[in-house]
Amino acid sequence: MTRVLVVDDSALMRRLLRQLFEAEPGFETAFASDGASALAALASFQPDVVTLDINMPGMDGLACLDRIMIERPTPVIMLSSLTADGAAASVEALALGAVDVLQKPGGPVSIGIDTLGPLLLEKVRAAKQTRLRRTHRLAERVRSLTGAPAAARARPPRQAQIAPLSPHLPIGDGLVLVGCSTGGPPALDALLAPLPADFPWPIVVAQHMPAAFTGPLARRLDGICALHVTEVTQITPLERGHVYVGQGDADVVIARRSTGLVAEPTLSSGAYVWHPSVDRLVESALAVLPAAALMGVLMTGMGNDGAVTMTRLRAQGGWTLAESDETAVVWGMPGELVRAGGASEVAPLDDLARRLALRLTLYPAASR
Repeated sequence: MTRVLVVDDSALMRRLLRQLFEAEPGFETAFASDGASALAALASFQPDVVTLDINMPGMDGLACLDRIMIERPTPVIMLSSLTADGAAASVEALALGAVDVLQKPGGPVSIGIDTLGPLLLEKVRAAKQTRLRRTHRLAERVRSLTGAPAAARARPPRQAQIAPLSPHLPIGDGLVLVGCSTGGPPALDALLAPLPADFPWPIVVAQHMPAAFTGPLARRLDGICALHVTEVTQITPLERGHVYVGQGDADVVIARRSTGLVAEPTLSSGAYVWHPSVDRLVESALAVLPAAALMGVLMTGMGNDGAVTMTRLRAQGGWTLAESDETAVVWGMPGELVRAGGASEVAPLDDLARRLALRLTLYPAASR
């Protein structure tokens, strides 16, 4: 039995979600119309998963999420409006600890729920299997338990930056390819924020996410990283010191032009299950560069996207890095890579950036 706490200020939305969960076996539900009621239900109902509306009067969804992650850390799925403000708030929610985010249907809610419903059921079932990091905001949880004054809503701490790499390190023609899904935004913080501004190879990211959220994600990362982070919305030349985030609900591929390598947004293909597709990104890179000039990083996420192609990348002479089971919110994608023998190295989240930078200094072509 999966216990789900639904938090939404809309009586219509609560009624529709009640019908959705009651029609499915294996769910027990409770409902709250505001943040304060949600926190009370958190203690009495003890849910396995919370679905949380972002836009609520009084205590909004972000403030409620902040309290949940301190008082009783629980997998939370945010329900966001289709507005630009809603998308930006959703990305902040993911940074605060939400495991996933879904867009509320536009237009008549009673019609849109037919589209949202099956996806929400899938996300809730998956969220129950996620593992929140025990160390996430530990100090604040201790303060809460001891009755010490609560701090203002926390932003993720800025990561200690890796020292600049040697200016004499030859750049060559190489790329870093990063894939992640559920739990990915905080993992991207941990991977990218420590990297120095002179990181020699461009980094291209395929993060499974709806289109409305990848732009705000890229802007948020750009604000906390020494590297320049942009969303790939058009054909974009790849440059050192830059990170390129694939656009949601589409795919991003690598191509070679007369002027050099570019990242191209392309319509999602039915041949791939998740988008932006990690497998499609890696396949396109292998088509224009030797595997030895590629580094793959596969982090937290459901499913197996990226595992097959990164295993091939390693077999052909490339290098791959998988996030370890101990830190991944969902050890699906990196776990499949490890089980396939496709991981050159396996490391916890807080060591991925160091391993990546170290590998570049040891890159076989660096001394040629």
